[in-house]
Amino acid sequence: MADTPSENTPPAEAPSVEDLQAQVEKWRNLSRTNEKRWNDTSAELETLRQSQLSDAERAIEAARDEGRRAALAEAGTRLADAELRAQASAAGVTLPSAEFLNMAAFSGPDGAVNSDAIKAFVTGLPAAKSAEPEFAQGLGLGRQGGSGAGQLTRDDLSRMTPREINAARAAGLLDALMLGQI
Repeated sequence: MADTPSENTPPAEAPSVEDLQAQVEKWRNLSRTNEKRWNDTSAELETLRQSQLSDAERAIEAARDEGRRAALAEAGTRLADAELRAQASAAGVTLPSAEFLNMAAFSGPDGAVNSDAIKAFVTGLPAAKSAEPEFAQGLGLGRQGGSGAGQLTRDDLSRMTPREINAARAAGLLDALMLGQI
């Protein structure tokens, strides 16, 4: 047992960086070769399977593929719409009406959403205007400002002199009382 090195002893010489990079490149190339072999074999197997199908089986397979493509295309436009709205919201821009947008342009024939096309479209939209509301917001809301804040009541008038009453009238402190709101 004395002849075997223990697990705690370091190796005599550590590998160099160049040796490690060469090992990485070797395994990367082997992996690519195996992946290419696998893809070629899978393609051969699929062509063999297709050649052995009967006409009815081929028709069924074609119908399945067509149905799958149609479903993906329909779902793809909905996904494109959702992603378009999400990116526009994140960018703070307003989208044009949906009737003016061609959602099929944002999804591929296989139903996959083209995120790059959506991002390019959203960045091309004009930025939203200021946060100020476009129209006056206080129209038709009724009386604003609580219960006559700053206005004098009849009780206040009973304790005032005529000169103070005239000064309050000039200052607009009797407007609510004169209009019958208090």
